Amino acid sequence: MAAPDSIKPFSPDETQRILHHLQQPTVFMNMTRGWPALRWTAEHLSGCLRDKVIRFRLGRKEETKNTPLFETQCSYVEAKLVHFLNWTQTQSRADVGPFFEYPYSEYWAYADYKYIAMLFQDQPSMFEDVKWSEFGFEGRDGKESTLWIGTEGANTPCHLDSYGCNLVLQVQGRKRWYLFPPEDTANLYPTRIPYEESSVFSQVNVLHPDLRSFPSFQRASAHIVTLQPGQVLYVPRHWWHYVESVDPITVSINSWIELGEDDFARVSEAVTKAVVCAIKSAQSDDSTDNWLNPTEEGVASHKENMQYVNLALRACAQRQKDLCHSKLNQELRASGPVKRDSRGQVKKNDDSMKDSAPFNIPFGPHLIPVCCQQEDLPEKRGVTPKDLEVKSSRSSAGKSAEHCSVSSGAALRTEPTSAVRLHQGKHECSPGLTQSRTSDCTDEMSENSLEDYEESRHVIISTNDLLDCLVHPDIISHVTELLLERHTEGHRTSAPL
Repeated sequence: MAAPDSIKPFSPDETQRILHHLQQPTVFMNMTRGWPALRWTAEHLSGCLRDKVIRFRLGRKEETKNTPLFETQCSYVEAKLVHFLNWTQTQSRADVGPFFEYPYSEYWAYADYKYIAMLFQDQPSMFEDVKWSEFGFEGRDGKESTLWIGTEGANTPCHLDSYGCNLVLQVQGRKRWYLFPPEDTANLYPTRIPYEESSVFSQVNVLHPDLRSFPSFQRASAHIVTLQPGQVLYVPRHWWHYVESVDPITVSINSWIELGEDDFARVSEAVTKAVVCAIKSAQSDDSTDNWLNPTEEGVASHKENMQYVNLALRACAQRQKDLCHSKLNQELRASGPVKRDSRGQVKKNDDSMKDSAPFNIPFGPHLIPVCCQQEDLPEKRGVTPKDLEVKSSRSSAGKSAEHCSVSSGAALRTEPTSAVRLHQGKHECSPGLTQSRTSDCTDEMSENSLEDYEESRHVIISTNDLLDCLVHPDIISHVTELLLERHTEGHRTSAPL
């Protein structure tokens, strides 16, 4: 008889089918019972890592400006995990290493993007503590995962990941996730400065937005969840997310899952890198900012970037060709042998004409959707983050969906039928901008309007403004399609001799 801890609400095959159909962020409950990784508290990891030095990113806790705190603006220290723990406990005379320059009362710290394969390369048995195979990814464990250790307030700027989808296991403490669907890309004002391969950042500080500079953000549909220890959050492809630690110490593990669309995305990323590096490497009076994210190893030459573009194009074109052949073969196999009627006419295969049965995602106590937040973000409505912890359940008939702050074993707080259908479609949960005035051009302008008009006459387009347009996700996607067409058709631009 199986032990209670080994009984999971969904089998690996069932989980794979669920993930295949999910279109919104969702929390998996009770799927990690018995995982040794749940013992990976900061204290436990400190004992495992011993004297290994890791890099921490630090930012001020009382950061009230209306722009995001990007990684290029943070401070960095190289320290042992025991130094980090001593620093958080504010013990007098305790060895805090390089943290002594940063008062704990004023700063948060984050050891983010730590590849477990590198951290524990001398302890490979640690990889087996993370069991993504139970989510249907055979052979996947901690070796294909990253580790995140932070203090209260530690955060990742709002961004989307160019590649794959994301599974996140919360181990210690809680993290609050603010997620926005791909359709909100324009409302989040995407930028590639600072540049990081595979990350598109938002220019908006989503907790303290500057609505004068970014008015369309009011139309963004925030999906908010506070992830508890033992829970796993699924983040679909190209969903924007801002993540912040809400407890004194947090530990989480994530794994980016590759998708077939990543081949197209690699071409887009190669094009983006070539354009950004070419323009930002050129001498310019207004291009002296720290534009390269610390996660990047350096600026590649244009020759290297173009080689990457061509390699990505070839790989994507080959995959498209392989998929076409595979699909054709599947259709031929599905059609079966050719059958003819008494008059010699080809008979249609009835089985091939049948639509596959629809799949109903089993939302319930073990699978909870992260809902759209009608009240929107705290700064917009005067609501504090703590107020978001508990929300009452409401019907979907024109009322707000509930904020899903879930805890282990919690029952589904949204209605299993109508509420779920509401959130599987396109969201219109947030109020739009205040209706604009429809006055004739002869109407008298207000003083503010005149000031804005005078100011707009002297606006200078910067290098970064130009880049934001050139490498906007929509533009880059179209350029990628054009390049693939050119590659497929065999057209080549002549290279200089």
